[in-house]
Amino acid sequence: MAAPAEETGGWRDLSAYFRSAGFRFAALFAVLFLAAMAGFALMLWWGTAGTLSRQIDDAIRADALGLQEQWRSGSTKAVLDAIGERLAVDIDDHAIYLLTDSAGQPLGGNLDRWPAAADMPGAWAADKVRRDGVAVPARLYHVPLDQGHRLLVGRDATDREKLRTLLSEALLWSFAVAVAFALAGAAALRRALADRLRAASLTAGAIAAGDLSRRVPLSTQRDEFDQLGESMNAMLDRIDHLMVGIKGVSDSIAHDLRTPIARARMRLENALLTAPDEESLRAAMETTVADLDGITRVFQALLRIAEAEAGARRAAFAPFDLAAVLTDAAEVYGALAEERGQHLETHWPEKLTMVGDRDMVLQAIANLLDNAVKFTPEGGTIRLTGSAPARGRREISVRDEGPGLAAEDRARAGERFFRADPSRALPGSGLGLSLVKAVAALHGGELRLGDGQPGAARPGLEARLMLSSRA
Repeated sequence: MAAPAEETGGWRDLSAYFRSAGFRFAALFAVLFLAAMAGFALMLWWGTAGTLSRQIDDAIRADALGLQEQWRSGSTKAVLDAIGERLAVDIDDHAIYLLTDSAGQPLGGNLDRWPAAADMPGAWAADKVRRDGVAVPARLYHVPLDQGHRLLVGRDATDREKLRTLLSEALLWSFAVAVAFALAGAAALRRALADRLRAASLTAGAIAAGDLSRRVPLSTQRDEFDQLGESMNAMLDRIDHLMVGIKGVSDSIAHDLRTPIARARMRLENALLTAPDEESLRAAMETTVADLDGITRVFQALLRIAEAEAGARRAAFAPFDLAAVLTDAAEVYGALAEERGQHLETHWPEKLTMVGDRDMVLQAIANLLDNAVKFTPEGGTIRLTGSAPARGRREISVRDEGPGLAAEDRARAGERFFRADPSRALPGSGLGLSLVKAVAALHGGELRLGDGQPGAARPGLEARLMLSSRA
């Protein structure tokens, strides 16, 4: 019972072989190779057998015209004399002539009877004629004359037929060899394609099985397959980075939200058990609602970041004036900075048009200003500027006079829930710069962080939000 299963498996493997892309590419190669071979054969035939046939026809046509002139000038005797002269000088014995009268009786030439294939006046014919008792292939031309006479002019085509036979056999053998080479080349091409794609296929299979550490090995050829492998590796690196980010976000959510949720539950539980009066119970509930609002803000920030990273907000893109957005943000945070004894300096052109999501850009500017106000000491200055440094680009800069960020912290700034050591005691969720980076990427730009005052004891932080004005 095993034989039918093996036979079925063999047919299945053969069917998969014929359906493979490698086979289709190889078949295309074979077809193109054979088409080129066929074109070469046609050109060879045209240049050899075809040229010989045309030369024979030209010679017959010229001979027939000459004999027609003899007929017009001297009638039958002149034609017979001309035929005799031509046969006398025909060393190769290839010339064929026959002149008949109106009754069909031969008057001269080297044929004993008129071939049946040459009955049509003024037409070409190919037939076998008997010369010296031997049938030979001939190319014939029927020339009608006056008074019912007929003239047949032709040439022995034996050499031409031999050349055609020789050439046909040579081309047939050449075609057989070409088919063999085409099949061998197609098989080699399919094998080469399969070998080059096997590494990518094995890597994809390993990734599908859960091994995210696998990467496509690259060769030193730097060809299209290596470019594909580089693209796949970059994609896998990005997927791995996103998976690590998701795990980090999950861990951070569990860690950062567990405390306020547990605190809210404990506060409510203590209030239910120990609150001496209704006023104490109400105060505990109000504090708990504030904690829950903070948790809600964290989830809203995460949703906005996810929307920006997924590009879901592109539907809201429209032209707007960035200068007006900066003015709105400055009014709100200028008042907040004044309450904290700080000073907000602003500078931007009267008009800064761009295309994008106005609300998301405003939220990003607000997050930068919120951080600046949070870290700038009393009496410090915050600078908010907007500019168009290049055609199609917009830049927003927020500079504070706070403690700044160390180089290692700058590299991680923008990760979800990351907070540098100086900011852990301050309120916040560590999602502000994450949203700013997502907004920058949504608008074809980036967020750059640097020292606000290089070399100072408190270098501060300069956040530069680069955006495309045609996003």
